[in-house]
Amino acid sequence: MNIALHTTTEAHIIDGKATAQTVLEEIKAEVESMKVQGIEPCLAVVLVGDDPASHVYVRNKVEKAQYTGIRSLEYRMPAETHAETLLKQIDELNTDASVHGILVQLPLPAHIDETAVLQRIDPLKDVDGFHSENVGGLSQGRDVLTPCTPTGCIRLLKDTLGDDLSGLNAVVVGRSNIVGKPMAALLLKESCTVTIVHSRTRNIQDICKTADILVAAVGKPKMIDSSYLKSDAVVIDVGINRIQENGKNRLVGDVDFEDVCNTVKAITPVPGGVGPMTIAYLMKNTLEAARMQAKQI
Repeated sequence: MNIALHTTTEAHIIDGKATAQTVLEEIKAEVESMKVQGIEPCLAVVLVGDDPASHVYVRNKVEKAQYTGIRSLEYRMPAETHAETLLKQIDELNTDASVHGILVQLPLPAHIDETAVLQRIDPLKDVDGFHSENVGGLSQGRDVLTPCTPTGCIRLLKDTLGDDLSGLNAVVVGRSNIVGKPMAALLLKESCTVTIVHSRTRNIQDICKTADILVAAVGKPKMIDSSYLKSDAVVIDVGINRIQENGKNRLVGDVDFEDVCNTVKAITPVPGGVGPMTIAYLMKNTLEAARMQAKQI
């Protein structure tokens, strides 16, 4: 079902906004069904400090929760909040049976240890999928909460290529804990043949040219051009980089879209590709967390 494709004279443009809206509609229907069963999925978002981008992200998450019928709670704390105060808040949310998902908005102020905070969240409520229990579970192929961005990428790939990705060569550019590593694990779970390339990799271009699927998540604007790709590759561009062009600010990905779209089979744009899927799959994880916790009652 190729609902996420627009046909152009060049490559197929994978419409992340359209697919994210489809996911949200699916979630909306599932939330209504759960409420009939007496379960009201609830997401708690904790924001520490005054980072403007974080405030925008939190507002968007709360809006999408309201749209899908998921109850949302916001906890805003000043930048000077002590780590122990934040950890105590997480402990309270962990023990609150009416809260199914906990998200601590990153980045945190420099004096707070992000790892300690993420590890404090109950793995069953870890809708970001960053707790080591969930990271380890993903690597073992268990059904756990997985990071939203790479999970959304899998949905885009399946809508583009079909549900069976087995046997395809997948190359992930970047090895971050947030995208690169879990993306590779999810592709492996789909029975792809997976290679991760990074700053120390030799012959990156040659390796990328073997990719049926290429996922770029390295944080370098327009790093990947057509010389990295074969003509039937499907490209998922996770990068979001702000650059100045002709005196104006512009968002671009890790892939040189204008160059690559002449050569590949399908590609996500930036913006409008992967970004909308991240918040959609945060809602999906909240729903899944509510289901998992209901089974334990």
